[in-house]
Amino acid sequence: MTTGLTLKRPTNAAVRDREYLTPDEVERLMKAARSIGRHGHRDATMILVAFRHGLRLSELVELKWSQVLLNEARLSVVRKKGGISGVHPLYGVEIRALRRVMRDYPETTFVFVTERKGPLTASTFQKLVKRAGEKADIGIPIHPHMLRHSCGFKLANEGVDTRAIQIYLGHRDIKHTMRYTELASNRFANFWTD
Repeated sequence: MTTGLTLKRPTNAAVRDREYLTPDEVERLMKAARSIGRHGHRDATMILVAFRHGLRLSELVELKWSQVLLNEARLSVVRKKGGISGVHPLYGVEIRALRRVMRDYPETTFVFVTERKGPLTASTFQKLVKRAGEKADIGIPIHPHMLRHSCGFKLANEGVDTRAIQIYLGHRDIKHTMRYTELASNRFANFWTD
């Protein structure tokens, strides 16, 4: 029986004060993910890669080994939602983590897989991030897209050029990138000299 009522999902602003995590909070989230379940390293590596490369959930779960060039320290990022794809550098911590994932789940097409070697689903990663966020006790409800926002805010707070952030995140329109630079605290660094 339907009542004709539609329940509206609360806005993000009604649920949490911000839509990003600090790098320290991302570290806490990864640490919590490592301690949950049998696939802790895989799960923490997913969080690391999503954060460092500003990946959307679909981009993360659809990531294939053919996109990961470990010997060249490169990641071919295939953007969804009409975004601009590109090639990102991989750094030591990522390379080591991905090599271990490759050893733990050999001979798979997708980077992040289940025990049956099928791609991890978006739903599974959403639940994993939620559980890790609760265990990390960060104080706000966490969802996977916050890792993408966290990447943008981190880069903006470090003074990275807005155009560079735009290309890195694959935004076709710079207005989507401006949200990160508008809130960057470093813009106000010299307002007071005491």
